[in-house]
Amino acid sequence: MTGNILDAERQYLSGLLEAIQRCVYFLHASDGKITWPLDGGKLSARKKDEQLFESLSAINERFAKLQDTLGAAMRHAAMLMSEPTDSFLKVLAFYEKTGVIDSISAWQLCRTARNLAAHDYETEYTEIANHFNTLHDLQPLLYRASGRFLESCATNLSVSPASEDFAREFSSIVGEPYVS
Repeated sequence: MTGNILDAERQYLSGLLEAIQRCVYFLHASDGKITWPLDGGKLSARKKDEQLFESLSAINERFAKLQDTLGAAMRHAAMLMSEPTDSFLKVLAFYEKTGVIDSISAWQLCRTARNLAAHDYETEYTEIANHFNTLHDLQPLLYRASGRFLESCATNLSVSPASEDFAREFSSIVGEPYVS
């Protein structure tokens, strides 16, 4: 019975890894629809451009979803590696030490930018542009962490994504020597 519990936990992580790949893929796709950097004046001039603002909304959503999913998967994998998971700061410290994330402060910067979008309903177009430019600039941090994390799971736990549906695109986006 104990083996079944461990297998179920590994399968759950495998599903999270596939979700990370999917999040990276769709965030990257939404980001590619925008001409960067954004400018407040140009945003104001296009304030009724549904396609533009739907893409920006998708970036907000997908950035948050990627960080949330990556965080949940990191906690779960740390638990499977018998690392302390009683606080997420301990989880982050473990992944900083192992090189999965660049630093705790970089993770927290992404979290702060993500939270600002969730709780701030800005109407000043320069501020809106600054917010999205920040999310765009922070994406590579999450992409690198995602690639390193999947590599860590493959190496340390022999767990890979549940399917290979997004593997090729994911590897291309994260630019890491990710191996499944």
